[in-house]
Amino acid sequence: MESPLQLTFVNFKKDSYIIVEGKQSAERFYIIRSGKVRIAKDVEVVEEEGGNVLGPGDFFGVVSTMSNHSHIETAQAMTDCTLISVHRDQYGLLIEKNTPVAMKIIMAFSKRMRYLDEALTRLTLKNTAEADPSHLFRVAEYYVRQNQYNQAFYAYYQYLKHCPNGQHIDIAKDRLTKIKPYSKAVYLDGSTEEFNRFYPKDTMVFSEGMPGSELYIIQKGAVKITKIVDNNEVLLAVLKSGDIFGEMALLENKPRSANAVAFEDAYLLAVNKANFERMVQTQPQIVTRLTTLLSERLWFIYKQLANTLLSDPLGRMYDALLIQLEKNRVPLRPGASHTFDFGPKELIGMVGLPSSEGGLVIHKLLENNKIRLLDNKLSLLDVTEVEKQTEYYRKMQKIEKARREGAALR
Repeated sequence: MESPLQLTFVNFKKDSYIIVEGKQSAERFYIIRSGKVRIAKDVEVVEEEGGNVLGPGDFFGVVSTMSNHSHIETAQAMTDCTLISVHRDQYGLLIEKNTPVAMKIIMAFSKRMRYLDEALTRLTLKNTAEADPSHLFRVAEYYVRQNQYNQAFYAYYQYLKHCPNGQHIDIAKDRLTKIKPYSKAVYLDGSTEEFNRFYPKDTMVFSEGMPGSELYIIQKGAVKITKIVDNNEVLLAVLKSGDIFGEMALLENKPRSANAVAFEDAYLLAVNKANFERMVQTQPQIVTRLTTLLSERLWFIYKQLANTLLSDPLGRMYDALLIQLEKNRVPLRPGASHTFDFGPKELIGMVGLPSSEGGLVIHKLLENNKIRLLDNKLSLLDVTEVEKQTEYYRKMQKIEKARREGAALR
């Protein structure tokens, strides 16, 4: 027999703390039934859209609970409050019994995700422009120079379709004709009939800048998510069977912010808006998976945003390594070793330093005798060293900030 949905009502007095940032293993999130709650972060990176005061119907703690990471915020009762407490394991049941709550959480997540993603992009200055269809031409030009004709054909095709009066129309038509014999692009216009789709290796699922109306669930195979930045293809992720991608365009009707390319032959399930709302009601496990995925991404993006605020580049590197340890759930046990699956070049990219400056900082990092290079991969002899160093740099940053604020008041 299916276990019943167990929601607990909890009361908090004015000024009491409900959750505390940094506290490990969040297991429950809260929906406010009555009262007001203030949300604060140790590192206030960007003012939250909608502000930091929550009221009835709002929820908090979902990101940490559903991603199974430490809390990324502190919540304090501003008035006496009654909250509904939901355990992680009960989320699937909550969705089944209450579809609007699930939709509210997912829509709020995707909005927050887009907002934070734009903030991170601004801070790291990777690219300040919102992707728009004219960007498709630049994507196509990049791929044609790399002789990757499947991707180039797909992007030129989308450019012609979405920018019929674009300034590069003639060039795009000409290139399209020339590379057609060498390219195998599939589902150029999507499909309203076929939800189970096959993408051969190196074919494009979608390109950054184009409008989108579907999310995808990988049934078999792998898909890489990339972005063209300053004439380079930046690899953002390689997704495997069971992963979901492309949800932002479906939930928010915004242009695609990255490219998705079959990394190997890939079998995908395409889900459009009508199907999605039906799926929320009939397949709660997929919605739970999507919430977990968005939580994981939001948790990671908060950590990356906080990383950009550390002024010392060496401190940022230690912090980036600590984020990777927590992201991959490596227990921080004294004396335990760990080898990352990336090297100095990738770490420099993670903290957004130019390679010349990054090289000097890596040199300093490797002066620490508990960190070494193994086959060009960064390796820790003691994982707690990274935590210790990050705490030191964060503390120095706080002291420096207090000193500057004090000087400004004098």
